[in-house]
Amino acid sequence: MNIVEKSINIFGKYISYLIPLMTLLMIVVIVSRYFFGIGQTGLQELVMYFHALIFLGCAGYAFNEDEHVRVDIFYREASVKYKNFINLVLGIIFLLPVTFVIAFYSIELIAMSWKIQETSTEAGGLSYVFIQKTFIFLFPLTLFAAFVNQLIKIIWK
Repeated sequence: MNIVEKSINIFGKYISYLIPLMTLLMIVVIVSRYFFGIGQTGLQELVMYFHALIFLGCAGYAFNEDEHVRVDIFYREASVKYKNFINLVLGIIFLLPVTFVIAFYSIELIAMSWKIQETSTEAGGLSYVFIQKTFIFLFPLTLFAAFVNQLIKIIWK
């Protein structure tokens, strides 16, 4: 296991530990709203922040573990050599352009959000929207790292 793969796995596993916490917080929001009539806007937004962090931060981990969604009508019964070829070619055709476009267009969005220290527009919301928007960059970063790891595995076996 190389350093890229270790980093992706550690990062993905640690972020995935937020899933039970996010679930628990959502239960607290639901119980407080429907049983006690108390709105928890800040807590609701925190759940949304956790969800963004989990989804965007674990994308590379899911790709690295080959747990991502795919339509595998022809893929599932194929040989390992064919699967590697398909993963390599389609990664170059689809994955790399998508990660570069998301990374390119998110930089300005994130920079502007940090510049103005963007806050929630909701009453009682969190004051850290700029931090949540920074999570957007995790998506192309982790996916690119996972693709590089896949290249290393395929080319330098």
